[in-house]
Parts: sequence; structure tokens; C-alpha cells
Amino acid sequence: MKSINELIKEINELKSELHDKDFLLTWEQTPEELERVLKTAQVLKAMRQENIATNVFNNGLGISLFRDNSTRTRFSYASAINMLGLAQQDLDEGKSQIAHGETVRETANMISFCADAIGIRDDMYLGAGNAYMREVGAALDDGVKEGVLPHRPALVNLQCDIDHPTQSMADLAWLEEHFGGLDQLKGKKIAMTWAYSPSYGKPLSVPQGIIGLMTRFGMDVTLAHPEGYDLIPEVVEEARKNAEASGGSFTQVASMEEAFKDADIVYPKSWAPYQVMGRRTELLRANDHDGLKALEQECLAQNANHKDWHCTEEMMKLTKAGEALYMHCLPADITGVSCEAGEVAESVFDKYRIETYKEASWKPYVIAAMILNRKYQEPGHILQELLDDAKKRVK
Repeated sequence: MKSINELIKEINELKSELHDKDFLLTWEQTPEELERVLKTAQVLKAMRQENIATNVFNNGLGISLFRDNSTRTRFSYASAINMLGLAQQDLDEGKSQIAHGETVRETANMISFCADAIGIRDDMYLGAGNAYMREVGAALDDGVKEGVLPHRPALVNLQCDIDHPTQSMADLAWLEEHFGGLDQLKGKKIAMTWAYSPSYGKPLSVPQGIIGLMTRFGMDVTLAHPEGYDLIPEVVEEARKNAEASGGSFTQVASMEEAFKDADIVYPKSWAPYQVMGRRTELLRANDHDGLKALEQECLAQNANHKDWHCTEEMMKLTKAGEALYMHCLPADITGVSCEAGEVAESVFDKYRIETYKEASWKPYVIAAMILNRKYQEPGHILQELLDDAKKRVK
């Protein structure tokens, strides 16, 4: 394991423009910038383990806006901003002037007077979530330019319709830890596969985030799903280009068995078809409850045709030496536990339960690292000051 000082030295050597842009899609960042976020997260985690305080800010707010349900990401964001010394304020749109027609430009500035970070989850409307985040970012830029805001808050994508960068980066951090380095991921096969779920409407952003990020590091990424469960075509093409640039590969297959064959890592996860998410968005915007109910029944019936897309012990035997690493963003639909039939067999999930918890544990550090790299051009210098000061977090 590298020391904190070694990691800080490497952070300082990596070129980055993250201080001048929001982290909204992983494939908008260079490999060096992605690596710098990972190393910053590693330093923060190591300092936490050594009981060193990481309060970069003595005061200030971290604003959160969740337009969809969340457990891990909600608490990871709260942990991240608290780790950096910020207080959290959740924006409840139903209790704000947004409900009365306040514009995005106005809201973004009004909530940002003393804010150093804004985290947004907006994954329900295809074609809208990431666009909304960019609109907020533009409003913040205007606020700083016009002297309304003293500084630019860091804007973090806590999941949108296109990508879930805090999840995929936490997944990458876990793979780096598990396999012993980013260089050890080259040539590793990861199977990102659809899996049966008794629910519908799960976002596309997790599988898209995985294929969009893991193809950046020379991995052999295989995407598998039943016919009709397509992802956003532009993201699939992005994954293909990423693989070519990194020396890895990107392959699409039509069965879970083929995807699992000789895989080092498997990620069986349900999602709604791209076309369905488009129809769902139109119905949500039209407030068409009857239409939404009809679409749900149609999709559940469609899902039921593919119950064999199930991560079982037999399926796991197809992987490399029968011991591939199982991954999931959680919560998983566990057969016989959280549902009658779902994504993964209880025995498989129980075998890898602690590993999935370790996977999730990286998210607070990744979010904090994204904020630090947005707020400071040289985050390594800030981390070095904290290390030199070495104040105890718990006295």
C-alpha cells in the first residue's frame, strides 16, 4: 500500500482541469483527472483511518437536491460534505418557491450564497436530468461573473438520466483496491448484464456509467441484455470509442451465460429499456397516471419473459475459475429475501455481501474528492496541509 505522502506526490504530478469544470459525466474527464479523483479519495480514506481531521472548510453549506429515492448516495453525500467541514441543507422543492414557478437561474443563485457544494440526483426524466444540472451550472457561472456569488460551488452529479459518476467511480476505486492497482485492471473481463427484476423503471445510468468508465482503463467490457433492453445509443458508442483508445475491448452479447463466461467481474443489474424510459418520461410530464400504470404492467410482463437472467451459483461457475467478483450498486433484488424472484440468488449475494459493502464504502470519499478537485486547482497542497497539521478527528 502506498503511503499518504506518496499519494499526495502523485496527485500533484497529475494534470487536471477539474477545478474549472463540473464532474457530470466520467467520459468528459481525462484519464489523469479520473486518476486524480481516485487518489484524492484514497488519501481522504487513509486520513480517516488514521484519525486525522479532514475539515477543509470551517463553515459553509453543502446543498442536496434529490428528485428520486436514495439511501447510499444520500448518506454518502452527507458524509462527504461533513468530512470536509460543511453543513448539509436539503432543498425540498415542494416547500420552496420552485413549486410556484421560480426559475432554475434564480434558484441556483439563491441557494448558493454560502454554499461550497451542490449535489443533484435527477434520474427520472430521460433527456432532462443531465441537462438540468448543466443549466444549474451555467446559472452558477453567471452568478459568480456578475458578483452575486463570492465563489463557484462545486456541482456534483449524484445520478442523472445518462450517468451515475459517483457510483461508477466508487466501483472503480473498489476494483483498484481489490485487484491491487489500476494497472492490474487491464485485460480483466467485466460483464455488465441485465438481470430480472419484479419492478420496472430502474434508471439506465448505472450500466451506462459502468461501460462508459471501465472501458477507459483497458478492461474487456461485455454488455449483455435481452432483445429490446437497449441503452442510450450514444453512450454505447462512447464505450466503444473508449475501449479502442485504452487498448481494451467492448463487446455486446445476447445472453448472460456468454457474458459470464471467463469473466473476472460480474455486475448483474436490472434496468428499464431505453425506449420505455422515453415513453415513461412523456407520461410523467403529462401527469398521465393511467398511462403510467398501463406501461408498468406492460413492462413487468416483458420482464417476466426473462426470469432466466438470474445470477445463480450455476451461472457463477461459468466465470473465471468460478470465482468472479460479484458487484452491485445496491440494493439488489435478492431472490427469496427482498422478492420472490430477482436479480441474484441469496447464496451468491451472501457470499459477496461484504464485498458489496466495501464497494459502497468508497462513495463518500469519491464525492469528497470530486468536491476538492473542483474547489481547488491543487488539492494535493490542501491535503498536505491537513496531513502536516494532523489534528485528531476524535480526541
